[in-house]
Amino acid sequence: MIKNQWYAVLDSKELKKNKLSGVTRLAEKLVFWRDENNAVHCIFDKCCHRGASLSRGKLMDQHVACPFHGFRYDSSGKVVCIPANGKQSKVPESFKVNSYLVREAFGFIWLWYSDDRINVPEIPFFEDLKKGFSYGGFSETWHVHYTRAVENQLDVVHLPFVHKTTIGRGDNTLVNGPVVKWTDNRMTFYVKNEKDHGQIPEKPSEIIDFEKLFSLQFQMPNTWQNIISDKVRILAAFAPIDDENTKIYLRFYQSFVQIPGLKQLVNASSKFMNKIILHQDRSVVLTQRPIKTELDMDEKLVQGDLPIIEYRKRRALLKSEQGQETVDELRE
Repeated sequence: MIKNQWYAVLDSKELKKNKLSGVTRLAEKLVFWRDENNAVHCIFDKCCHRGASLSRGKLMDQHVACPFHGFRYDSSGKVVCIPANGKQSKVPESFKVNSYLVREAFGFIWLWYSDDRINVPEIPFFEDLKKGFSYGGFSETWHVHYTRAVENQLDVVHLPFVHKTTIGRGDNTLVNGPVVKWTDNRMTFYVKNEKDHGQIPEKPSEIIDFEKLFSLQFQMPNTWQNIISDKVRILAAFAPIDDENTKIYLRFYQSFVQIPGLKQLVNASSKFMNKIILHQDRSVVLTQRPIKTELDMDEKLVQGDLPIIEYRKRRALLKSEQGQETVDELRE
């Protein structure tokens, strides 16, 4: 995983008030909960005493109580009470588990994957979706590393083959470009697929007025949107479970229906077709090997794979930067 990044890891609706939720994210067993002010907290799901799962415990006075011996943890992961030693006994500083900074925004629970709690940036969500849109969606787990799930949505070559009966109609097998542009860690890629009449695909630099083309965006490290129109978007968050599994949250956003009740009905009705399309992808992606991708691997990529190549380069760059930070810290 890439350090110093905000990861969308849960849908807000998955986290109920006054209830502990134990999940695996970023290859770590974690427990999430809401406090009395509805703020979200996250600590490791393993008691420092005897290794029991804290998510099997309960909330007591806004502390997580271990189900085994009642050790109580605060939101920083520190043990604040050991019942066997008495309420007035001082708890050793070493009695603690790791915690993560988490925030709730835009209908997701976000986890700041870093030890740095001072230089924390804003959550990088798509600006145009922050207001005016309502949404409906669903989630499912895929047996692949999140990089494979992400790259599937960056793949502009597969549409007429995997989605021939849905969004890939038209037999547009020839891929011009595509054009890829970065703004900070957000990629926008512009698509110009067409029927093959024997012409040579245009190179990205040859495509004129590419900003007018159909476009999609990917925000590092794990969110993506399909800009279907000004009033319709598809969004996906690829929450890493571990090195072999990913939880995909897929949402349909729209702003053309604002009437309460009716807009929820429209949003819910999108689930049927979006599942069909996503499952067309799943039927192929689950067969890919290896299930995790890297910058250098045994794949023969083509010009149309440019968004995937750019994603791999950016991911490798961010990982190398975090490696350099570790080296610098050791030198200090």
